[in-house]
Formats: sequence, C-alpha cells, structure tokens
Amino acid sequence: MNPILPVAPEKAYRLLNLGATTLVAASADGVADVMPAAWSMPLDFAPFKAGVVVDSSHFTRKLIDASGYFSLQIPTAGIVKETLALGSVSKNDVPDKLEKSGAEFFRMEGYELPLVKGCAAWMIFKVIPETHNEKNYDLIFGECVAAWADKRVFENGHWQFEKAPAELRTLHYVAGGHFYAIGDILRVAAE
Repeated sequence: MNPILPVAPEKAYRLLNLGATTLVAASADGVADVMPAAWSMPLDFAPFKAGVVVDSSHFTRKLIDASGYFSLQIPTAGIVKETLALGSVSKNDVPDKLEKSGAEFFRMEGYELPLVKGCAAWMIFKVIPETHNEKNYDLIFGECVAAWADKRVFENGHWQFEKAPAELRTLHYVAGGHFYAIGDILRVAAE
C-alpha cells in the first residue's frame, strides 16, 4: 500500500507550517498588542536577523510600522489557551484583547514591548526597512537587538526539552486550534 497521498495546493502551506509558533508583539505611543504568527524564520547569523509575516490589516502591524520594533516570542504548551486567545480576536475589534486573553505580561528594562510570561524565549528586533516585501508580501525583516531564554529549556546555546516538564515544550500550530508540542529527542551519531 502506498502511504503517499495528494494534498490540495491551497492546504500545502500546512506541510511547512510545523515550525514553532511565535507571538509577535509591538508597542507605539503607549499602545501595545500581541498576536500569534506561524510564519517566522531566521535569516542570518551575525548579526542575527529574522523575518515574520504580519498582515498590514493587523493592529500589531500598525504598531510595528509606527515604532520600528517587534518581538518574537516562543510560547509553550503551558500557555496554549492564552496563545490561541491572542490570535482569536483583533485589537482592531476588541481594544482590551490583551486583558481578556488571560496572558500575563512583563517588560525588560529599556524596552516597551510587552513580553508574555510562560514563553521559552523572547527576542526583540529592530525593523530593517524593505518596502517591497512589506507592501507586497507583508514580510517584515528585523535585526535582533536583545534576546532571553528560559534556562529550564535552553542552556549553553541548545534546546534541552528532554529535561523540561511537558508544559515548557514549544507549540507548533497547524490550523483551527490544532497545535502540537515539540516531541522527543532523537540522537544520531555524527559521522
């Protein structure tokens, strides 16, 4: 029996959509927002750069455009309900979305962006202007200016999920409230 089945092209994005879900936060003029985004990616090592797709209609995008900064945060299984709540409504429609989400927030000294408690990692980026990609693809590039990680899951430059409780495993969003938590470690000897 052949285990390979066809996937409709309009659903094929889900085949690549298994990277860790991120929470994107921005703040401008005392107003903040946080939203989940499954489409984020590293772009370069030194200095570290990343990209994230944030539709121009999203409230968070307006704050990114106004401030020139955004954060990427890696939510965990322990805050899956809050993560879904942050993505279920728009601050365009629900001004007190953050308060209603159930998420808890903190800030790091020197940065006004809200960071979500319960994440495995937090990174702050300064936008690298790229008008063509921002306008045509809603793709925003940034250079990392600060980063932090929970030492229970990230130590000595490596993820350590096999040592951490299940609630600290990162989330991987599929669609419609369907998430996976990162799985077990597989070790292969290098040749």
